[in-house]
Amino acid sequence: MNQYETVFILTPVLSDDQMKEAVNKFKDVLASIGAEIINEENWGLKKLAYPIEKKSTGFYVLIEFKAEPEGIKTLETAYRRDEKVLRFLTVKLDKYAAAYAEKRRNTKKED
Repeated sequence: MNQYETVFILTPVLSDDQMKEAVNKFKDVLASIGAEIINEENWGLKKLAYPIEKKSTGFYVLIEFKAEPEGIKTLETAYRRDEKVLRFLTVKLDKYAAAYAEKRRNTKKED
């Protein structure tokens, strides 16, 4: 199993319940591919660097997980099929990035 990190931006016109529902949908997709979710962070509504679909803000969500490489296609297909997702990025973490992510999580818990 490899460690991955995915960040996706949801459209700002969603209510809090709709946003949580969308995040849970993607967590269910991860569970269906046998992924182990390590960390989830909701970064909230942030300004975009440039307009996407005439929207200047979006809800940012980060999920760290461990999964098999074949499951990433399933996750990204789910992102592409959902019109609530403006952008997404999934990256495989090497051992240094994974160590940094763990260190970052631990310092967040202390705050």
